[in-house]
Amino acid sequence: MKYSKSLPWIIVLMVFIATALSFLDRQVLSVLIIKIKEDFPISDTSYGLINTGFLISYAIMFTVGGILIDRFGSRLGLAFSVGIWSLATSLHSVAHNVFQFGAFRFVLGIGEGGAFPGAIKAVVEWVPKKKQALANGIAIGGSALGAVVAPPLCIYLMAITGWRGVFLITGIFGIIWVFVWLLFTKKRKGAGNTTVQKKVKPWRETRKGLREILKIKEVWVFILIRFLLDPIFYFYMFWIPKYLSDARGVNLDKIGELFWIPFLALGVSNMLGGYFSDGILKKTGNLNLSRKIVMGVAALLTIPALFVKYVPSEEWVIVIMVIVFFAHGLWITNYITAISDTFGKTITSTVVGFSGTAGALSAMVINPLMGKIISSYSYDPMWIYSGIMYGVAFVLFMALMPKISLLKNIPEI
Repeated sequence: MKYSKSLPWIIVLMVFIATALSFLDRQVLSVLIIKIKEDFPISDTSYGLINTGFLISYAIMFTVGGILIDRFGSRLGLAFSVGIWSLATSLHSVAHNVFQFGAFRFVLGIGEGGAFPGAIKAVVEWVPKKKQALANGIAIGGSALGAVVAPPLCIYLMAITGWRGVFLITGIFGIIWVFVWLLFTKKRKGAGNTTVQKKVKPWRETRKGLREILKIKEVWVFILIRFLLDPIFYFYMFWIPKYLSDARGVNLDKIGELFWIPFLALGVSNMLGGYFSDGILKKTGNLNLSRKIVMGVAALLTIPALFVKYVPSEEWVIVIMVIVFFAHGLWITNYITAISDTFGKTITSTVVGFSGTAGALSAMVINPLMGKIISSYSYDPMWIYSGIMYGVAFVLFMALMPKISLLKNIPEI
């Protein structure tokens, strides 16, 4: 099959499915844990340790995966990542104790750490520059679909196959994806007729390149922004159901009925964030303006988080969550696209990896602090942080990155 205009969008669709599978596979355990506890004595502390195993390997592999994908390309990088985490998901089906669950969770994190660096790398390699914001939005928007689909799909499959069968089936989805991905990307060229694969350099040259990368100011700007903001999204994911239960008295069934809606808004805004940004770029020809306008609007839309404590019902809490999830989708699409705008095809995955690791480490440090603040005081400080920090981050980004443009003399790895 020769290169065609439709092929880049087939690749984007494949990446969309991959990021959807990544969020599906990481959520299977959280959906099934109540049923699993009926078979094995897993305490809340042990369950926390199992998830910590995932977070540790995920944080490490966000950077390592980004580096490897920049060296080997998105074809092999994503095939390896999806293959590893799909195998790990399937292995959960044979686990019989906490140690085995923790070990398989650790391997899951190893695979999933390369998901988003690989997704962005594929867009940079295959999609023309003027369409990359939209393509990035679609690519990372799959994660929201995975979050929406996971609970009903897992419950449906569990009724048919039992919890072990759910892990096996969802793992097989990923294995099938790997074969289709390798088929579509075999011996083809990406956007601009540049070959997707490149000659791999010796590791000593890569190590030297990494040292040079870490001397670039813009790299640290993107790391800082992610470090400041990722704990907010982890707060939304991990603590909002508990907030609805503790502070609003909402039962579990009602939480399940409501909490998928913000994730749907996130997926839609991932794509719209790219669509709006590319539209502004097409009309103005100003790359810097097109990314920052959307990011500025996103920062303003996060302000309603300040007023969660004042709204009268759980439905209004979900309305605010829809707005701030929508805002996050606009933000993250343009933030990631700005990385590719700045670093091009050479080290985009590496920088995405560095920033993702920074965000995961920040969340690992701040999450226990959140628990202490919430248990000792209230949720109010977290709502305040969530409502103001995107604005602070945007001001910092404007000051530290006055112009988004492709850097010259970018070191290779």
